[in-house]
Amino acid sequence: MPVTRVLVLSLLTVLLAGGAAFAQAPAAAPAATPAPAAAAQPAPAEQKADAAEPQGFTYNPEGRRDPFVSLLRRGADSVPTGTRMAGLAGLGTAEVSLRGTMKSQGGFVGILEGADSKTYIVRAGDKLADGSIRSITADSMVILQQVSDPLSLQKEQEVRKLLRQTEEGK
Repeated sequence: MPVTRVLVLSLLTVLLAGGAAFAQAPAAAPAATPAPAAAAQPAPAEQKADAAEPQGFTYNPEGRRDPFVSLLRRGADSVPTGTRMAGLAGLGTAEVSLRGTMKSQGGFVGILEGADSKTYIVRAGDKLADGSIRSITADSMVILQQVSDPLSLQKEQEVRKLLRQTEEGK
């Protein structure tokens, strides 16, 4: 008796599953019958529903940072390497080192060596790619560097370049 119940239940399951698949199959429409023109066009209510759906998504930050901008590149140089100016104006603060100072009539003059192995004579107020020279003394130079980190509260920082750097300070 239990074996017959199992067989009957299995048979019913197969028939119901097969019947459901058959009911979902699309019925074949006769090819000779042309469809009326009114049935081919969607109803006006359907057209309005399609027009109300947004076509794309736009991000409105409202004061928040863009989540698609990489945090690893924060504070990178604002001047791209391909569009650098020639001379001292194309060098950044990290690319110059103080090699000497001289006393002149108006104050001190600095002798800088750039990453390009060229020597530049500078005075207070001269511009670099990311800042300007604030002051020059007998043994140091102070550069006012522009901070390009968007999350930093500080927009400028003073960088001191020493004439004779010790091995610990490098």
